[in-house]
Amino acid sequence: MVTKFDTVLLDRRIADARRGCGDSAYDLGVAYSTGTAGAAFDLVEAHKWFNLAAVRGVEAALSARAEISEDMTAREIATAQRAARDLLAGIQRRAA
Repeated sequence: MVTKFDTVLLDRRIADARRGCGDSAYDLGVAYSTGTAGAAFDLVEAHKWFNLAAVRGVEAALSARAEISEDMTAREIATAQRAARDLLAGIQRRAA
């Protein structure tokens, strides 16, 4: 059961990750890869957040991303990578 508290925490993590917080991106990857903390199970979304965490230097994101990739199709991985690139481009545009 998803609570209002879960939703608020998830929204806060997303906002922090969009501002470049690697730890929040990693937490989102975990949440989406397990379907916990208010996030629906979604490996594409999890891969996207693990990608962003890895870019931000979170070492654990590398192995987590590799692990979930084993359960994904090439198309799903490409979709996740494209979403991560798009999000990074948006972050960089706002920072400029």
